[in-house]
Amino acid sequence: MSQTRILIVRRDNIGDLICTLPLISAIRQLNPNARIDMLVNSYCAPVVLGNPDLDHVYIYTKAKHKESGESALGVYWRRLLLTLKLRFAKYDWLVLANVSCQPRPLRWAKQVGARRIVGFTEAGCKGAEIISDPIPLVRGQGKHEVEYLMALLQPFGQVAEVRAARIAPDAALLQRAEAKLTFARQTGKPLVGINLSARLPSQQWPAEKFVELINLLKPCYHSVLFWAPGSTSNAGHPGDDEKAALVAAAFDKDDVTCMPTQQLGELIAGIACVDLLVTADGGALHIGAACGKPEVVMFGDSDSTQWYPWRVPYKLLHPASRDVRSIAAEEVAAAVDQLISEK
Repeated sequence: MSQTRILIVRRDNIGDLICTLPLISAIRQLNPNARIDMLVNSYCAPVVLGNPDLDHVYIYTKAKHKESGESALGVYWRRLLLTLKLRFAKYDWLVLANVSCQPRPLRWAKQVGARRIVGFTEAGCKGAEIISDPIPLVRGQGKHEVEYLMALLQPFGQVAEVRAARIAPDAALLQRAEAKLTFARQTGKPLVGINLSARLPSQQWPAEKFVELINLLKPCYHSVLFWAPGSTSNAGHPGDDEKAALVAAAFDKDDVTCMPTQQLGELIAGIACVDLLVTADGGALHIGAACGKPEVVMFGDSDSTQWYPWRVPYKLLHPASRDVRSIAAEEVAAAVDQLISEK
């Protein structure tokens, strides 16, 4: 009897992919002898590289993530070659692991030509007729992204427990991160990771509030700063180097360690080293949860019921204004104290 071949596809952002990890684990539990592969974009790939539930990870590059000097035509040509390779692999199952029904992924799934396709369907979704195992998408309040995704398990069966999402940091990057924190460890204080960056304007806490927070924390904690690299003026990949410089300039190394991370794997390793993470809603939130870290999370204009940290202790601050700038530094510091005391 030939081996069952399953391809799981998640082409979205970091947090979306992390929320897919429990589904991957469940598919593996129900298909222990299958070949299970995954397709992800190059930006998010470190989330699943080395995942024990996957046999192989296929990586494609989005045009906006192409390397310097690389042409968009080259990106699309390699994507075509990858599509042909996946088609020749003759998958028994293709799982479209996104909480939506969109024409572009459906067209791509059709090109791959798996024998059976599992995906969500919604009224009016063009191309959904190719889904052999449709799962009606029923949206509702109070449902986490992980819980939505677990509905895609229906054609395979059910598992007794939905597991936590977990990432294994790259060993070499983890060792390097720990080396950078040698002095911070010597202070004997708990290490509080503070993520300065957020993509949405309503999630962006200003530099002066981060300074205020670190001043409140420094008697008892050592702060470790993380942020998206690059300048705010970079249209393709805006970063927070200027914001980080403003915050860091207010302190010396006894109180703050800066952890610039040029790649996602470095961020994962750095967050894995701290005792607690403070962050706004976004990819870092889900990295923290997948590293098993307690979290203080600030939400702005997004759905905290769908995107809160999965299966870790957390304190959630979501003001009525739906703008994190309404959150006081004292609120965040109090939440840090409470979580640390509960550990």
